[in-house]
Amino acid sequence: MRFENRYYPGILADIVGAHARYYAQAWSFDQNFEAKVAADFASFLVNMKTDRDLLLVAKRADDRFLGSIVIDAGDAAGRGAHLRWFIVAPEAQRTGLGKQLLDRAMGFCRERDYRRIYLYTFAGLDAARRLYEQAGFTLKEEQDASTWGRSTREQCFEVELPPEAAEPAPPAP
Repeated sequence: MRFENRYYPGILADIVGAHARYYAQAWSFDQNFEAKVAADFASFLVNMKTDRDLLLVAKRADDRFLGSIVIDAGDAAGRGAHLRWFIVAPEAQRTGLGKQLLDRAMGFCRERDYRRIYLYTFAGLDAARRLYEQAGFTLKEEQDASTWGRSTREQCFEVELPPEAAEPAPPAP
């Protein structure tokens, strides 16, 4: 397995397809969900800045997509860095890949001194919620909604990151 932190041809299809297949099978989400994910991710790709945003994909040695996570930091100084498009392919679930992706995304945010990270999800994604909570995220908002054509309990999680420790001052002469 390897990680790629860059755009590559077909990345939109890989990430959107993984989301569409998983959420259709597990949650009966339809084409409206896939279209929304595709439109939002395409907009992110067009506006992505590699010094500000993280686009991280895990792949098998044969280039098969295993998972992704994105940090959209377009409003990092305001609302915070937005964690998005976090998914692990079924074949890679329960292998620790989700934790590795989340740890790398958190490290990216710490390196850039992003103080707040937030994400939107919904109740029932228990494995992901455990990862978020282990990383320090807490539930900030929750409401019933039918955004994806069926009723879900939408949730917003956030984590506040402390400032990086300052370099120690050199000893006085």
